[in-house]
Amino acid sequence: MMSERIHIRPACQDDVETIVTFNAAIALETENRRLDLATLRKGTLAFLGSPGYGFYIIAELPEDKSYKPVGQLMITYEWSDWRNGVFWWIQSVYVLSNRRGLGVFRAMHDHILTKSREDPRVCGLRLYVERENRTAQTVYQRVGLTPSVYAVYEQDFVLGHEVYPQ
Repeated sequence: MMSERIHIRPACQDDVETIVTFNAAIALETENRRLDLATLRKGTLAFLGSPGYGFYIIAELPEDKSYKPVGQLMITYEWSDWRNGVFWWIQSVYVLSNRRGLGVFRAMHDHILTKSREDPRVCGLRLYVERENRTAQTVYQRVGLTPSVYAVYEQDFVLGHEVYPQ
């Protein structure tokens, strides 16, 4: 099975260009937005240098005697006073288009699920997805994620400015 060949590891500072490339691809593919790469790079470096924010994982496949990044997933933290625990938010999910359908997301999700269940402070996993992204929703449901009773609202202080140049 292909998922047995998928290697999952924590991201590090050396992965910044891969993460920037993947995140720019996510924004373009899912929201038709071109991100400012300099801002994205600074934000990625800030996140990677701040373990209290969360962490990234990188999925790799063996190619030409080395492992090549084919996917990523970011976890951020949300404290729940109702549960006296932390939700891990799955964000910035990306798998190279030519590697989709090979079990890369499933391998990343299984890795995160195992890791979260080993940490008694974690009370659950959450994820948000574009309302119209039916393909991603189907994939998420296949691994056991279910739609929440909550809708996400926001006030974006950056939209239309530096991150999304006009």
